[in-house]
Amino acid sequence: MAAYVIVEIEIVDPVGYEEYKKQAAATVHKYGGEYIVRGGKTEVLEGDWQPKRIVVLEFESTQRAKEWLNCEDYREPRKMRHRTARTNMILVEGM
Repeated sequence: MAAYVIVEIEIVDPVGYEEYKKQAAATVHKYGGEYIVRGGKTEVLEGDWQPKRIVVLEFESTQRAKEWLNCEDYREPRKMRHRTARTNMILVEGM
């Protein structure tokens, strides 16, 4: 079953975050992930959530998504993301 990593991002260091994006993309693809949403305009339809940036990744399974998140290749880019942005991240199974 497909799995989706959904990330709400508030960038605090735009230059550093651009470098993070370059490094992270290769690791996502290496683990079979695909960017479904990467930034783009958001519009609130209900509630008071005001996300600055949303990223959605699709993986073949929750296991594969977790393997990506915790892999050695993503270790340094992940630290870079923590330095350059504030994030909330969830993993959701698809249909």
